[in-house]
Amino acid sequence: MPDSKRIEPRRGLFWEELPAGTIFVTGARTITETDLVTLTTFAGINEPLFIDARRAKDFGYEGRLVPGVLTYTVAEGLIVQTGVFHDTGMAFLGATLRQVSPVYVGDTIHVEVEVTESRASSKPGRGVVASVARVLSDRNGLVLEYTPIRLVRSITTN
Repeated sequence: MPDSKRIEPRRGLFWEELPAGTIFVTGARTITETDLVTLTTFAGINEPLFIDARRAKDFGYEGRLVPGVLTYTVAEGLIVQTGVFHDTGMAFLGATLRQVSPVYVGDTIHVEVEVTESRASSKPGRGVVASVARVLSDRNGLVLEYTPIRLVRSITTN
């Protein structure tokens, strides 16, 4: 039997590898009718703007609106899919969030992330990475902006 080699899984970046000014861009994803129905049903968000196209039109919108929480959730999923925090992300510490423009069923979104701060935490083996996540849609440009703060492993995990 030939010698086997241990293969290390792809890993994310440590906080020291994410200095302020680092920018990364996610892949894109189209928000579907199924996404909207699943979220509004699961979370009980039965606001007419999200479930009644005629009502949304009465308020001057082009179609069924997507709740900001769905846009945010898909954005976080897109960030996870980049692998930047795979096996190095330890915790989501908080964020501020601002909805800028509407998102509709059928819009395709992606996220541009810019690291604004990266520093050691008070505990060894980890750091704090702050960033601005800008969610952009193919229809309305910037639609959501939030400022996640994450706890991320250190290269030296004392």
